[in-house]
Amino acid sequence: MRKLKTITTDDILLKLCQSLSEVMSKATETTVSYSTMVQKINKTSLKPDIGCFVLFDGGFTGLVVTNFTSQAAMELYQEYMLRMGIPQDELALHHTSDEVANILGELMNQVVGDFTGKIGRELKVSITQNQPKMLALNKQILLSVDTNLDRPQARRVSFSTEKNNIFYLELAMDKTEFIQLEEFEQDTEDTDSIFESAQRARSQKDEQKSNNNFNQVDQDLLDELGI
Repeated sequence: MRKLKTITTDDILLKLCQSLSEVMSKATETTVSYSTMVQKINKTSLKPDIGCFVLFDGGFTGLVVTNFTSQAAMELYQEYMLRMGIPQDELALHHTSDEVANILGELMNQVVGDFTGKIGRELKVSITQNQPKMLALNKQILLSVDTNLDRPQARRVSFSTEKNNIFYLELAMDKTEFIQLEEFEQDTEDTDSIFESAQRARSQKDEQKSNNNFNQVDQDLLDELGI
């Protein structure tokens, strides 16, 4: 049987970097790029000012960590919200705001969704992930994958925003290889469709919240009138 192709841990890391760059760039309409140099590290960790982690499992197990400086977090948050039509004077002013963490968590959820979709199509494996957890931090916290890894590997990649603010992506997973034995057709799903789906979901959520607030105002008025 002829071996056609081998996918390694670093190939999987590259797919993750591409997903993060493409989704963040699309969401903010700015350029988010990553370094072509990858750093080998011993352990993954959450670092100040904002850290995010996502566990995934299935075809392989791993941990994705992103660490944002306050400047990078605020730039991505503001660009995304302005693109969504939110006025500047209504935006959060500090990176510790819950709204900043919620938006970055939403973006990271889109990133991991794009990544797992690509890996599923290209490697023909199923991967599930938990909801990204965002934390505003003032000290470093070490993280590890809660499973037995035979040959654990960890990598760190540097990203930069359009205004040259830096943030980092870390990946921890077992050293692995996927060997393609036969040619197969790949389904395609572009980043735009994933982003548009997330945008529609957010619009529906905002509309529902607005309707609930409107109904509450009506009820308060009726109560005041004694009706």
